[in-house]
Amino acid sequence: MHEPSHKSQNDKNAIVIGSGFGGLAAAIRLQAQGFQTEILELRDKPGGRAYVYHEQGFTFDAGPTVITVPQCLEELFELAGKKMSDYIELLEVQPFYRLFWEDGTIFNYSNKEDELLSQIGKRNPDDIKGYQNYLAYAEKVYVEGYEKLGQVPFLRFWDMVKATPQLVKLNAQRSVYSTISKYIKDDKTRQALSFNSLLIGGNPFEISSIYTLIHPLEKKFGVHFPKGGTHALIRAMVKVFEDIGGKIQCSTPVERIVTHAGQAIGVQVKDGFMPAKIVVSNADVHHTYTNLLRDEILVKRTRKAMEKKDYSMSLFVIYFGATKRFDNLSHHNIMFGERYKELLNDIFKTGELSDDFSIYLHAPSETDPSMAPEGHYAYYALAPVPNLKISSVNWAEEAPRYCERILTYLDEHYMPGIKDSIVVKKWFSPDDFATELNAVHGSAFSLTPTLQQSAYFRVHNRDDDIKGLYFVGAGTHPGAGIPGVVGSAKATCSVIASDYA
Repeated sequence: MHEPSHKSQNDKNAIVIGSGFGGLAAAIRLQAQGFQTEILELRDKPGGRAYVYHEQGFTFDAGPTVITVPQCLEELFELAGKKMSDYIELLEVQPFYRLFWEDGTIFNYSNKEDELLSQIGKRNPDDIKGYQNYLAYAEKVYVEGYEKLGQVPFLRFWDMVKATPQLVKLNAQRSVYSTISKYIKDDKTRQALSFNSLLIGGNPFEISSIYTLIHPLEKKFGVHFPKGGTHALIRAMVKVFEDIGGKIQCSTPVERIVTHAGQAIGVQVKDGFMPAKIVVSNADVHHTYTNLLRDEILVKRTRKAMEKKDYSMSLFVIYFGATKRFDNLSHHNIMFGERYKELLNDIFKTGELSDDFSIYLHAPSETDPSMAPEGHYAYYALAPVPNLKISSVNWAEEAPRYCERILTYLDEHYMPGIKDSIVVKKWFSPDDFATELNAVHGSAFSLTPTLQQSAYFRVHNRDDDIKGLYFVGAGTHPGAGIPGVVGSAKATCSVIASDYA
């Protein structure tokens, strides 16, 4: 078979595997670039991790709930010749997060400078100056790490070498937590400034200080919530994709990426072969190499390398609807357990399911009452837990117990009477990440964002060995989080544009 000509227009079509934020962003870009694009989604609804459950009038977003950098989403609608505001309304969330500790300490984390400095100063007056110095550092990291590198591909080692002097200058080899500790003395303020590493699957004691860029990024762009929930944003992206001629098929698992003579030529689904000029995988990167490319000899080396990589922690998530509202809660709440470093060590290293936990509690009804029936309130509680590789927990047995433990804890500490007011609940365990999302080891954020697994050392936006095969999503550069996966689509589609100019 002759290799397809890059100049031929009649077969300029693309298949995107998976409809998470990264897959949808890539599909919109490709359709706008002139590729006839089709998305194939395993599940019955689009969104990947950004799935949705509708139960008894409640809307429960399954996955991401924190929308930062709305500009990266607006850009997708503009590429399609549309305005995002015609499709979806984004509501600003203030404070960004409300942080709670068991001793009664509450900290409102936001971009309101005076309020932030006042709270920091009450804990330790010296930390006001320390915070200002930290912010100056983090803003430099933001420029280098996000503005310059966050949406460009790292396909060659030389790309990394060119970026290295600046990364060294910024002490990228230090961890997020140790960098913050250089500037901040108070333990709780250190936790307040470092916890958001967990939102991209990284242990703040281990991941590169490059990820301190999250703080200035949130400060600059704010934290938002789409009216109707995150899945309403997914539906808006699907709609704009379809409005410009794209197609999406749900309940259509891809069985195999088909290659010939080192070229991706399409995919195999249950109903047969679907040809494509290019294939973009938004599926789990390990699943792509291990299962979808299981017969491809050319990726044998990469397949073996994927086994040795470090994968993020998993999550245990409880979705529950109740008749009770709590004045102390904000939209996004973080409840820190008694231990910080030790708990993270259990989650990331020992694999032990601890007796204590830290919880992210989402209370979307605080911003958008439409998420629950009248007189009711929607919640979800998320606890980071070890992934299935390092943990021997039998989740089939443990899940009901763990759910009960978390709800009892919330009832006793922050939401008195919540257990008696619950009218609907369901949970999602590490086993579900593995089976529903093909996430290796049940990891919630794919590869951990350590320095050794970032930029050039992450899965490349274009495969090194198979022509016409590309990646978007949490496992490729730049990484997890909505700005990360949407940025991966921009990086990947820039490569595709030059490959098929």
